[in-house]
Amino acid sequence: MTLDFSTLLPYMDEILKGLVTTVWLTAVTTFAGIALAIIVAYIRDGAPGVASRLLGAYVEVTRNTPFIVQLFFLFFGLPALGVPISATVAALLAMVLNLGAYTAEILRAGLDSTTRGQHEAARALGLSRLQSFRHVVLVPAFSRVYPSLISQCIIVMLGSAVVSQISVFDLTYAANFIQSRTFRGFEVYLVVTLIYLLLAVGLRLAFEFVGRRLFAFRQGAV
Repeated sequence: MTLDFSTLLPYMDEILKGLVTTVWLTAVTTFAGIALAIIVAYIRDGAPGVASRLLGAYVEVTRNTPFIVQLFFLFFGLPALGVPISATVAALLAMVLNLGAYTAEILRAGLDSTTRGQHEAARALGLSRLQSFRHVVLVPAFSRVYPSLISQCIIVMLGSAVVSQISVFDLTYAANFIQSRTFRGFEVYLVVTLIYLLLAVGLRLAFEFVGRRLFAFRQGAV
């Protein structure tokens, strides 16, 4: 077999478009998913109530069903109920909900490892539960589970390839599009595989850089 990567050159715009979409989906999902996870973890970490039980059900359903089924439910199911939704919005919403559920459980593990003395000290200073969560508990909890959080965000980025199934023009969609026209499947998917690899490595390095800045205080405390 003779490899011919030159056949891909006319399709660089499609690859770039898919790359931009994948990066955009990953960036928005990371920020929105972590924000959602913080809210879910805060509510579930408090006294049991209706909201806590509902969020617990959301987490369990999300963690125990395939991502592609969640994506199809939003994209095909909601319009059947009279709620129109575009492919891009469905993809973004599915990714955010998926990351939020998994990250909430990761964050709760960090919260559970927080010493009771920290909670009591915060209350002794007159801080409310929300103030204690924000200023005393959250950052140390994040620092403990940060490696797991990095891995989960990378998993979601790689899993975003599934959104091509609802015609979102991401990297995988671009690869399928190019392969259907050039019939150079090996070259196309090799290039896209390398791009995903570089994205995963770049995302990990970016997270580690941010982590060193955010949690520098813990290094000084050791």
